[in-house]
Amino acid sequence: MLTASENDLLCRVEGDAPMGRLMRAHWLPACLSEEVAEPDAAPVRVRLLGEDLVAFRASDGRLGVMDEHCPHRRASLALGRNEECGLRCLYHGWKIDVEGNVVDMPSEQRASGLVRKVEHRAYASREAGGFVWIWMGDPQAVPEFAPPAWAPSSAIRTSVVKIAVDCNWAQVLEGAIDSAHSSTLHSTDMIPARVERAGATEREWLRPSTDKAPRLEVQRTGFGFRYVAIRRPIQDAATNDYLRTTLFVAPFTVLVPPNNHYNLAIMNVPLDDTHTMFYFIAWSAGEGIAQEAWRKFCGAQVGIDLDRNFRRIRTRANDYLQDRKAMQLGSFTGITGIPNQDIAMWETMGPIADRTRERLGASDVAIVEFRRLMIEAAREVAAGGPAIGAPPHAVPHVRLASFEGIVPKGTDWTKLGDAGDDVGAGAATGPATARTRHRPLDEGQPELQTSSAAPRSETAAPRRQQ
Repeated sequence: MLTASENDLLCRVEGDAPMGRLMRAHWLPACLSEEVAEPDAAPVRVRLLGEDLVAFRASDGRLGVMDEHCPHRRASLALGRNEECGLRCLYHGWKIDVEGNVVDMPSEQRASGLVRKVEHRAYASREAGGFVWIWMGDPQAVPEFAPPAWAPSSAIRTSVVKIAVDCNWAQVLEGAIDSAHSSTLHSTDMIPARVERAGATEREWLRPSTDKAPRLEVQRTGFGFRYVAIRRPIQDAATNDYLRTTLFVAPFTVLVPPNNHYNLAIMNVPLDDTHTMFYFIAWSAGEGIAQEAWRKFCGAQVGIDLDRNFRRIRTRANDYLQDRKAMQLGSFTGITGIPNQDIAMWETMGPIADRTRERLGASDVAIVEFRRLMIEAAREVAAGGPAIGAPPHAVPHVRLASFEGIVPKGTDWTKLGDAGDDVGAGAATGPATARTRHRPLDEGQPELQTSSAAPRSETAAPRRQQ
């Protein structure tokens, strides 16, 4: 249970809010690379930390991410013409390049010199792992970009679900680190089975346990924390445990346990105080799962489940199209898609959940740790201290990994998976049943350009930013 002031500190990111300042100390995902794949195509609206932005790919392949509103009279540049290496506002024709320079003012006399005096807010951008990332912190101190956990090399196959969620980022993230709920809420899609490790089919995920009440243990780290959910396996429960470790990578990323076909990550990016962009990433060095198959599995196909802005047809107003007849026939929730089941829970808590009225239990250990950690981190930033997980002391995310597997009882779970030098994690040893550790796939030089449709160029830090 939190006080009302602690809840606000945890949740609010707009303006000068400490949590928003903490977020700005990290590279932030603005949109998917596929949304801005084509030069001179329509700009894309982006909202982050309460700011309205627009992203576009210029004629020369460079990315631009800037304030959506024209510096002249504040009309939307999302409606503008993307041409000849800049966005041209429809109202009076002012044109702005990817660095925020106003390069043409047809409505003004050349002799006025106004074109040299106007600056427009633009952000440094990079591409990696299927995303466009931007730096919204101090424009004079843009740190080196480090790739996310799912982009250790160019050989990785990445599929991404993107869904807009109408509630605060923290309650969305708490769902991602809540291992106990999966055995109930997702019981139709996550099936107990006599398998040696978690598996994935076209329609469901298989899990070697029927245990709905896992024991949880937490370990703090330099990047946030990780925890283990310990369950009884279906087979050999007297001698073995089924372990699933989850990593919270501050400020908004979660690495969840993999299955036999692909690794999994979740990002919960705050658009403002009461809206979040949810990203669900599946990646593999092997066949993995194709983009459209992943979105179909999650009930998140654009044009079927979502509109072109990634907003859902399943909403609170229509009870998420819950099918009560399907519930009578065996579906636990009557809601299609694992993310949609989660979203129904998150949004019905309210735009910002009232955490003063909760009654937490033993299965909420990770939730309590998340709140304690991030409230402490926000207070540190408010006092002028460094942001958690930010350079120069950040652990490279490509070295981080979750774990799932059946291991002998008494196995030290903190030695399973890789978690960076700050916690001294190393390779697990033991019988074959323990060899389900997800390791980083390639710790070589990362490939930052990942969109096959995009020209292989990288934008430099803009000179102009307010």
